[in-house]
Amino acid sequence: MDSRQQDIVDEFALFGDWSERYQYLIDLGKQLPEYPEADRTEHWRVLGCQSMVWLKPEGSADQLNFVATSDSAIVRGLIALVLRVYSGRSAREIADTEPEFVEGIGLSGHLSPTRKNGLAAMLARIREYARATLS
Repeated sequence: MDSRQQDIVDEFALFGDWSERYQYLIDLGKQLPEYPEADRTEHWRVLGCQSMVWLKPEGSADQLNFVATSDSAIVRGLIALVLRVYSGRSAREIADTEPEFVEGIGLSGHLSPTRKNGLAAMLARIREYARATLS
């Protein structure tokens, strides 16, 4: 597990229960930068999420960054975690980085099936963008 993901696991280990972890996710989501209204289009929408999620890549194969948002507070928190792991990396690093933090913090066991599908869709989209940049 890389240091970005280990930092997330270490942070979540500080909380005693999942109600505190959910609150932390919500707080992380509130810290996301404002997502441009003009980019809330079908083109940038992540399909497969129950909530509305938009994800836009910026940059090149040398360094990709992502901006994203959702209409759900918890999903915005999940986005914040995903962006911490994947934004600011090369396309090759992104394509090769497995989302180990998801299991590391026990997230899979505490998300509804629709949220799990949405998280998987976001992760897949990020890696698709990275692979497309490499092509």
